[in-house]
Order: sequence, then C-alpha cells, then structure tokens
Amino acid sequence: MVPGPDGTRSGTLAAPTAKLTQPRILFAKTPEEVRSFSGRGLAKVRALRDAIVRAEGPRTLGNTLEPYDDLSLRLHELQALPKFLSDVHPDSGIREAGDVAYQAADRLATELSLDRELYETFAALDVSSEDEATRYAVAKILRDFRLAGVDRDEATRAKVRALRDEITTIGQEFDRIIREDVRSIEVDGPEALEGLPEDFVRGHPPGHDGRITITTNYPDSIPVFRYARRDGVRKALMAEYLNRGHPKNLDVLARLVAKRHELARALGYESWAEYATADKMVGTARAASEFVEKVARTAEDRARVDYEKILARKRQDDPRAERLERWDLNYYTELVRADSYAFDAKRLRPYFEFGRVRDGLFEITGRLFGVRYLRVTDVRVWHPSVEVYDLFQGRRRLGRFYLDLHPRKDKYGHAAAVPLVLGVRGAQLPQAALMCNFPDPRAWDGPALMDFAEVETFFHEFGHLLHVLFSGGVRWAKNSAEGIEWDFIEAPSQMLEEWVRDPEVLRTFALHHDTREPVPTNLIGQMRRAEAFGRAYEVQRQLLYATLSLMYYTRDPGALDTTAVLEEAHARFPLIPHFEGTHFQCSFGHLNGYSAIYYTYMWSLVIAKDLFGRFKARGSLLDPTEAARYRTIILGGSERPAADLIREFLGRDVAFDAFARWLREAG
Repeated sequence: MVPGPDGTRSGTLAAPTAKLTQPRILFAKTPEEVRSFSGRGLAKVRALRDAIVRAEGPRTLGNTLEPYDDLSLRLHELQALPKFLSDVHPDSGIREAGDVAYQAADRLATELSLDRELYETFAALDVSSEDEATRYAVAKILRDFRLAGVDRDEATRAKVRALRDEITTIGQEFDRIIREDVRSIEVDGPEALEGLPEDFVRGHPPGHDGRITITTNYPDSIPVFRYARRDGVRKALMAEYLNRGHPKNLDVLARLVAKRHELARALGYESWAEYATADKMVGTARAASEFVEKVARTAEDRARVDYEKILARKRQDDPRAERLERWDLNYYTELVRADSYAFDAKRLRPYFEFGRVRDGLFEITGRLFGVRYLRVTDVRVWHPSVEVYDLFQGRRRLGRFYLDLHPRKDKYGHAAAVPLVLGVRGAQLPQAALMCNFPDPRAWDGPALMDFAEVETFFHEFGHLLHVLFSGGVRWAKNSAEGIEWDFIEAPSQMLEEWVRDPEVLRTFALHHDTREPVPTNLIGQMRRAEAFGRAYEVQRQLLYATLSLMYYTRDPGALDTTAVLEEAHARFPLIPHFEGTHFQCSFGHLNGYSAIYYTYMWSLVIAKDLFGRFKARGSLLDPTEAARYRTIILGGSERPAADLIREFLGRDVAFDAFARWLREAG
C-alpha cells in the first residue's frame, strides 16, 4: 500500500477490490519472527514518513494524506498485533517479544505525533474543497498532533516522548501482573459446592486428596458468586478475586498514575482526566463527573429499595445481619429473584450450551445485517482452540475475525474485542479478534454450559467486533471505528446485548442440551421481570468504578494512597460494600486501558437505550429494515462525529429519558 505513480494509493483508489492478507505474525513460532515483523514494519513506517516530508510542490491528498494513511495502517498493526500476542499466545518467549515490539511501535507513534515537519505538511494541506469524510479525517489528524504536544518547545516534546515511553512500559507491567495472577481456592469435596449447577459440580471433580480447586477465572468465579450457598466459599474466592495483582500492582499503579499526571501537566492540563476527556463526546473531566452524579441521583432511590430487599433476604438466613458484604451481592440478588419472581438463573444454563450460543449469535446477526459467516480452516493460529471466520455479504467478503474464547494459563483473563487490521475501502479488509474466557467444550465433563451473564458478554463483545468489520469501508483509516469517540464505542456492543433478552430471538438458539426443546417463553418472561430487580443497584457498582477512575486521575499523585481512595470511593456509594483487606485497584485493568474514562460504559449505555427504542418501535427485533439503517448509519458511519450519527438515526439528539425509564422499570 504505497503511493502509485499518479499519486493515488496503489490498491485503494486504483483497484476496485480490497485485499485480505492474514498477518504472518499471528502464527509466529519463535520470538525472532515477532522481532523481524517489528523491525521491517518500523523501517517501512519511517520510510513513508520521510517520503511525505520530502515531497516537493504543493501539499495534496496524493503526496500527503494517502501515504500518511498507509503509514497509519501499518503503525496500527505494529501496535495491535504484538500487543494481542502478548495477551493470548501460550509461549512466554513470544509474549515477551510481543511486549518489546509493542513498546517499539508505541515509541515510534509518539515520535511521529511530535514530529513538527510531519505536522506542518498537514497544516499546509488545503482540504476545503474535499468531501466531508476527508475534511473530518484531516481535522482529527491535526487535533491529535496538537493534543500530543507537537506545537510545544523542543524540551517539552522531549519530556513528552520520555514520559509516554515510561507509561507504555508501566502499563504493560500492570496488565501482565493481572494476566498472570490467576488464583484459586480449595474446598473440601462436592458438599462445599452446594447450590451450584450440576454441570459445574461434574466439571470440578475432587482430586486425589478429596479436595476441589476453584479458580478466579470467569467460568468458575461467576457461578460461585451467584449460586454457592456456603458463605465461606463465596468469601474465600471473592478475597482472592479482588486481590489479584496485589501487592505488586500497588507500586505499579502509583507509578502509572504519577507519570500520566506529569504528562498531562507538561501538556498544559490540570490533570490526566482533563487531558483524557479533551477529545471525547463529554469534553471535560468536570462534565464526566457531573454525568456520573446525574446517573447516581437517578438510580439512588431504586438502588436503596433493592438493597433493603437483598438485606431482608439475607436476614432469613442470618437474623442478626446488619449489612451486606461484597460476597453477598450476587448470591442474595439471585435468591430475591427466585423468591419474588419465581426465577432461578440456573434454570437457564441447560439452554446455553457454548456451541449453540456461538451458532445462534451467527444466525441472529446474519439475519439482522444480511451477512453470513464462513469457517476458515486452512490457516495456522496461535492455539488449537482458536477459530477463524470470514464475514460475507452475498459473495463479497467484508473481513475476517478470530475467536479465542476459552481460558488457559497466562492468557488475558477478561473479555475484549481487538481491531487487528483496520479496513479501508479498496485497500485492505478489516480483521478483528475476540479474546474471552467461556467454558471450553474440550475441557468440560459434559456439555459446556454458559451462565446468562456469559451469554450477554459474548453478544456484547461481538457487537464490538461487528462495529470494526462494518466500518471497514471508510476511505481513510482515521475514520474507522477505532477512530470514533471513545465514549461512544461501547454503545454498539451494549445494543447487541438487547437481543439476548428477547423471547423471539432466544427461542431461535436457546435449546435444552438434552431435550432440544427451546427455552420456554414463560421462563424468559420470568427472567426479564427478575432482571429488572437489582438493575439500579448494579448501576451503582458501575458508577463506583467510574468514580474511582476519575478520582485516581484528577488528584495530585504525590500523596496518593490508592487503597485509601478505593475506600473513599466506596464511601460515596455505601450500598456497595468494601471488602476490608482487598485491593480491587490492583486488578482493575481498565485503570490502564481506559485510565480516567471508565464513565464511558454508562455514557454509552444512555446512548444505547435511546438507539434501541427505534428497534422496539418496530415490534420485532429480527426485522431487518431497522437493522439495515442501524448498520449503515451507526456501525458503518464512522466518517462523522458520533453525535451526528445519533442525530441521523434518531432524527434528534440523544436523550436521557429511555435510560431513566429502563433504570426505574419495575420487575
């Protein structure tokens, strides 16, 4: 993808069909292959930079924006692919090489963002007569140069370069410690698993000593926190879960926060939170805090009602109970749902066998968006459990994705969608990956059944993946889904969660693993009514995390005690009890990736609830008409600001009303 002799990008404007080439680094067998990929790629990016700066004559799309777009695509892959390998590859040497390669790419990205000569080429580029998408891309490029500090003096730019390099290294250390710290507890035999689903008990046979090991990985921790009747089992696992990364990450987090604060000050911002929100929809850290407070006020009364119901249920087991503990929340919420709404979440598990959920997700999104998925088996991957699929519309291939969905040693422990290759019209097709930790059919004794929360997570992350793939038809890389405002990015994923709560949708794939009967409609109705209970309370938990991220990144880090701040955040949301002696901040990975802007989950949810109203008005969530509009405007329309996309789809600006109604909805 280099400029052609006529100044157009070879394979982009001159060729009608975009190409799909699997990045070789994804099936690297040795660290040397990763290092080679990195070295060659960095050299090519530098060559493209030099060609742009040295181009003679007036600045044009052909000698400035098009080669810069190629540079951006290559640089994205140099960052995304090694980082991905460091999160998922089973070989420690390749993971370490991925970390080093990512650091090198990130250093180059910082160097380019502070490159005065490169910046001046764009300052001299006149795009006033170009189309809207081109003007938008160039405006964002210039904005990002300035946010990086390109217009600062040389001493400041040198300081920024050094700080960004340090922040990358510290952030990698923070993530690695979390990733590698999978903890476990041992319990005395199957009787300690009382209350847990039968498939869970079968999947956890006693060892030679009669004891059973339970890990902090999601397939273990989610069912234990929801269903284990033994208070001591829930408490012991919760203690390990909330202490992952401790004590090592206490110092690492303190250094991460301090360096980001120093960087923000060097760039003229009062705090890292102010800097991090400058290019978001919300605009400022103060506006983010005000938004969190608005949601908290809206949720508070209903959350207190939920709390009292949960506490009353606990008192049936312990009449002397005066408060809820952290390990009580999920368990007693489920019991209230069972008592008050005749709903036991365990009754849903037999209907959510992993393979059927995956296939059902494909079928539903295929019907909605007019696409199909084709399994690809002739490519090498980094682990035998990984599946590869191509996305087609008719005979036209739209992109490729990789599913790495089951836990293993030293793998990323949460759930995420990763844009690996950005799509650009006529140049290259997008490629993305999901890394999740769902029950593995190969390792489970019997069917690999999922909890409903895991099914929601699968749909959520797949919403991210579709956003990446459907935005692959943009003209400029800067306008891909990866370049849209970060506090909008969760809205498409939260939207897709809605489809797993609909009876018409669920009955297409939620079949009992023994009888093959579809999930009963009345059970879905019970689930929907029960789900409304605890909703405001769960929002309080999300607001706690959003507040915590803002508090860490708005304060002077010189005297910052991250554990004391954690306790202070809990005090602001007293309905969410702090587990004394635990250190959640050490495993809160979003404090690195999202840093100060965890509020974006709730901000995007407000948007998603408003967008979803259009689908509800159609009467059927499987109606392809509204889905086609949604795919075109929202998922494929990243060439404009997010507020413009929302306005076109809804016919108005986003409103808070739909979210408030959802929050207060009775069971």
